[in-house]
Parts: sequence; structure tokens; C-alpha cells
Amino acid sequence: MISVADIEAARERTRGHLHRTPLVGSATLSRMAGRPVFLKLENFQKTGSFKPRGALNNMSQLDAGQRARGVITISAGNHAQGVSYAASLLGIRAVVVMPASASRLKAEAARGYGAEVIQHGDMAGAFRKLEELQQERGLVLVHPFDDDQTIAGQGTVGLEILEDLPDVETVVVGIGGGGLISGVAVAIKQMRPVARVVGVEPTGAAVMHLSRAQGSPARLEKMSTIADGLAAPFAGARNFEIVQKYVDDLVLVDDAGIRAAMRILLERCKVLAEPAGAAATAALLEGKIGSRTGTGRTVVIVSGGNVGMETLSDLLKSP
Repeated sequence: MISVADIEAARERTRGHLHRTPLVGSATLSRMAGRPVFLKLENFQKTGSFKPRGALNNMSQLDAGQRARGVITISAGNHAQGVSYAASLLGIRAVVVMPASASRLKAEAARGYGAEVIQHGDMAGAFRKLEELQQERGLVLVHPFDDDQTIAGQGTVGLEILEDLPDVETVVVGIGGGGLISGVAVAIKQMRPVARVVGVEPTGAAVMHLSRAQGSPARLEKMSTIADGLAAPFAGARNFEIVQKYVDDLVLVDDAGIRAAMRILLERCKVLAEPAGAAATAALLEGKIGSRTGTGRTVVIVSGGNVGMETLSDLLKSP
């Protein structure tokens, strides 16, 4: 299991190439939640999400032979952009596999950074395509979540939260495969054990809930949610281990709640969040995030803001 030292090393490797994203208070969300609420705005990170943190930390440690071979990854969109951005910085050839239904905006952004984008099938089919291409071309896999170096890079979000708000009581994090919550939980719990870490999943893609219920990393046969960035078909083994050790609670939100959170973030906080980026806020607004004191400072991570204009109006409509 990674440590805070690994996360601090990740920050040194990526320093100068990534933004230190802002942590801002919200009077509106604080009033609605009945406690001080702060937003960690990862939608302001390079590529519009937290993903370059893990991708760049991971890829910066590849040796010369691995860099020459090139890398491959799979993503609904944000990790694709993170890997593509890191590859452009490091001069590495990158192939990203995305499901056929992936956001056109996210696919075009990955191509814009120079990656070869291959769209194929649903997410399960895309994983099979990934394995096929990796074997055929001898590419190095940069896993979107189940990798220690990816997790350590994502954990830099947690370091920044603690530096900006040392007395934080609760940190709320959306969960897909578990990369972000794993890194954040290690940073928060190892440096401030009294703080709480709460994970949020969509009802239509609750793989970590299922994993915790059965006591081992689970796999989903199908997923149905507007939060494509949280729709991982399985929980990572490393991620599940960390969640079991450090995450205090897991809660669920439905698509209607996510839409409502997107609207409030945009209208009242002037923050554009994609559905995956708004899921943590949805859980807070629905009263699903407990508090030891009832008034403790709470940080909600807005994990990304990559949403195309052609879909934004539909997403913001009332269900």
C-alpha cells in the first residue's frame, strides 16, 4: 500500500507541469448543508480533471525502453486526456481506447494532445480491445486506477486539501474504479486520522458498494448512469484494499440528484461540473454525508468539468 511519502514524491515529479487547484468556500452550499463547505476545484486542473496527476506521475517513471515502446490506456474520457497530455510532455507515443459512446469532446481533446484514439464497443468491449492491442503492439499499460503510481499521483489532491484546510473534518470523493479516493484517503487518513473520508457512487454503477458487500473487488455486468467518469466496470484490487482500510462510508446518488447538483454548482457557485464531478456535491445536498460534530468543515471534490455544449443543456434539464 502506498504511503504519504509516495504521494509527496509524486508531487515533486509533477511539479511545474500541473496546476495547484483552488479550494474555495461556498456560502450557498454551506447554508444548504448546515456546515462550512469548501469545493476542491479539479475541473480547473490541466485537461479539465484530476486525471493528469496520476498519469504524469506514472509515466514519468517509465524507463527508456518502455517509453520507446509507447503506452496504452482505457478511459471514458478524462484519463484518456490525462495520459495524452502526459505523453505530449514526455515525448511518448500514446494509444487510448474509449467506448464507442464516449464523449466526442473528450475524444477530440485526447487527439488534440497527439494520442491515437480508438473507440470500440461498450466499456467491457473496450477493455477487451485494450488487451488485444497491448499484446499486438507491445505497449505499456497506464492503468486508470489500479496502479500504485497512478494512485500516488491522485493523492496529491489530498495533500493540497490538508495544506489549505488543516482542520478539515470530512472529505467527499466520487468513485469510479477507485483511483482518486484511494490516493486522497491515504493522504488524509495518514496525515489527519480524525478526518472522515466518504465515497460517492452512482446507483447505476456502484461497484465499490458491491465490493464492500462481498468482501472482494467486484465486477459489474452492466452500468447505467449519466456520470460516465464514474462508470468503471470493476473495482481495482489496490483501490479496494485502501477503501476497506481508510474510507469511512460509501453512499449512493441517482442521476436526478447529480443533475440537480450540476445546476446548483453552475447557477449558485459559477462552477461547471460534468456529472462525475458533481456526484460528491449531490450526496452533500441530499443530506447523505454525516458529520461527527454536525458543523465540521467539509471538502467536496469537483473532480472534473469536461462536458460538451451539445449535451450540457440536456443534462441540466429537470428529470
